[in-house]
Amino acid sequence: NADVRPIMSWLVALGFWLSIAVGMLFLVQIWYVFHARWPTIIRRQCEHGMAAFPYLLLLFIPLLAIPFFHENPGLLWKWMDGHNALPGHGTVGEDPLYVWKSPYLNIPFFAVRAIGIFAVFIGISMLLRKMSFDTDTSGNINNTHNARRLSSLGLFLCAIAATLGAIDWFKSLEYHWFSTMYGVWFFAACMRAALASIIILCVILAAKGYLKGILKQAHRYDIGCMMLAFTVFWAYISFSQYFLIYSANIPEEVFWYNIREKNYDGGLNSWWWVSMGLIFGHFLLPFLLLLWYKTKVVIWRSVTVSVLILSFHLLDLYWNIIPGKIVVSNHGEGYLVRQFSVTGYDLAALVGIGGICVFAVCRSMQKAEPIPVRDPNIVASLNYTE
Repeated sequence: NADVRPIMSWLVALGFWLSIAVGMLFLVQIWYVFHARWPTIIRRQCEHGMAAFPYLLLLFIPLLAIPFFHENPGLLWKWMDGHNALPGHGTVGEDPLYVWKSPYLNIPFFAVRAIGIFAVFIGISMLLRKMSFDTDTSGNINNTHNARRLSSLGLFLCAIAATLGAIDWFKSLEYHWFSTMYGVWFFAACMRAALASIIILCVILAAKGYLKGILKQAHRYDIGCMMLAFTVFWAYISFSQYFLIYSANIPEEVFWYNIREKNYDGGLNSWWWVSMGLIFGHFLLPFLLLLWYKTKVVIWRSVTVSVLILSFHLLDLYWNIIPGKIVVSNHGEGYLVRQFSVTGYDLAALVGIGGICVFAVCRSMQKAEPIPVRDPNIVASLNYTE
């Protein structure tokens, strides 16, 4: 179990950067579907963000290789090895819950789904980027119509892909647990991360780069309003999931929250404090700050809230991925809870994968105009006011 912590660092960092790119992909499609004119100049920055998907696939392949090449196929996802011991009752292969879930939770189908998930993200983002960049040179309005048509289908495909990704890569770490709201939680998390990243990126480009004099207070205000909306939505989904599982009180469900609050002996563990941090730092504080008009329009305040949201989004991924039951046969209930810790591996993975994503964005910026200069909605976006 000690071997798995550095690999979990990789999964957390990959989940963090992937969630930002997925959120940007969702935003571009939502803006197309709703014929939104105001975010046209911001849409181009999201299109650059979507350039990270092929690199994220390459960075995911080492995790996908574990069940095929490691001596313990279930090193990260324990259900991948039927010989892995379970706390207090036999092995994975003997577990009735795994037997029932095995038509879905098996290595070949898992690998096919992973490739399919990335194929959806990469395929749709490349088509949207191609249409948008082509309009810069050709001025062909059909590109915009085609992007809208693609987005109306793409939203459903991306929703399915993001849900399957969250279930396969995060939720199945503790495969006994299940929740019908987990995909929606991941969608809400992706949107918050993307909106916070957009604020930071656009403010940097407006101060030092090509959005100087183009990005207006009105654009930042509307992104701030969306950040407030998805802050409420994330809290609603997270609370509803907790409340429904708490009320039902089914052992296969409640243990997931139990290990995020208490040790086997009933004493509070380190995750309880992380849970409190998420309630107050990831919901209450951003919610109260974003209610205030000035937070959405004063640059340093909106950037501060964005950094706060991204920091707690990372903590949210820690909270969802790291805790787990470590089998210790001669101890209490037969397990210990993997406690909260921040390691050098976490920092290295976060900076390393982030550096590759930033490289992808910078490389994309060199391939296209700074803003969609011949988009039919560009004038409305440039002249946008509150």
